[in-house]
Amino acid sequence: MHPHIRFTPENNELHLLDQRLLPGQEEWFICRTAKDIIFALQEMVVRGAPAIGVTAAYGCCLVAATADPVSPGWSRQVDQELNALAATRPTAVNLTWAVDQMRRVWRDRPHMSLEDLRQVWTEQAMALHRQDEANNRTMGVHGATLLRDNDTVMTHCNAGALATGAYGTALGVIRAAVEAGKRIHVLANETRPFLQGARLTAYELSKDNIPVTVCCDNAVGLLMTRGMVQAVIVGADRVAANGDAANKIGTYTVAVLAKRHNVPFYVAAPFSTIDFATASGADIPIEKRTPREVTHIQDKMITPPGVPVLNFAFDVTPAELIAAIITEKGVLKPDQLISFRSEF
Repeated sequence: MHPHIRFTPENNELHLLDQRLLPGQEEWFICRTAKDIIFALQEMVVRGAPAIGVTAAYGCCLVAATADPVSPGWSRQVDQELNALAATRPTAVNLTWAVDQMRRVWRDRPHMSLEDLRQVWTEQAMALHRQDEANNRTMGVHGATLLRDNDTVMTHCNAGALATGAYGTALGVIRAAVEAGKRIHVLANETRPFLQGARLTAYELSKDNIPVTVCCDNAVGLLMTRGMVQAVIVGADRVAANGDAANKIGTYTVAVLAKRHNVPFYVAAPFSTIDFATASGADIPIEKRTPREVTHIQDKMITPPGVPVLNFAFDVTPAELIAAIITEKGVLKPDQLISFRSEF
């Protein structure tokens, strides 16, 4: 996968590969202001928890770039725009984590000029982007040990390069296994209603020549009954301190079926996705999105007019259903996370 998040500090532009249009069109969405970033996050131009975090970090750079250095109230303006940015998507904890990382740099040097802040934030955002890829590659090496040659791995939603700064979390594990010489086949659940599996996971893996087959979400039980799945690997938008994990809607159903059929269910997530301030999955806010994602496919309406829609974007998989959480620190049981609390 080629880079899908590109920041050009010389003209303060963030270029995002528009994921709404994939796989049919490869077009770039250009962000020049915080409002552009907020739109891109809310409208799913970019999605996936680590990618949201990287995008938010660059969003802070655009906040600083568009602030007026002559105004005595520039710091208040910057602070307000950071608050708006951090509130854009409630479930993905990487968003607030990234903004907090940028704020910390500012707090450590509170008397910086706006010009200095712009420079420091640019360096910080680019470092965060590089670190995300490094973490994903390390995570992939750890997770690849869980897969055997000729395994078929099921995924739900997209947790690949497109959902991160680069390389991927769940797909990073698969990529690392393939790079280690293992023959892996992927079953990508279509992931209604936004079809991240059918559109994005299949797009990524086909580009990398990794065998992938798209499956209907409601075929999961049948496929497992027939012994066609040896492991499930998903990403996460937030992992609570007790190991409960929020991911794209439908993940909990896959985990229940995996437990029923003795298929190991793994979550691949960097420590930036683990929210030690959230005790359990019951405390994770679940985003509700526009009904149009359900009522329409592209511009064609598929439901009767006036019929109400429930469009929860995420659900929570309890820790008891998760065989292990794959992190850059290693492969951990859910109850082992808490031992890292003081470090993070």
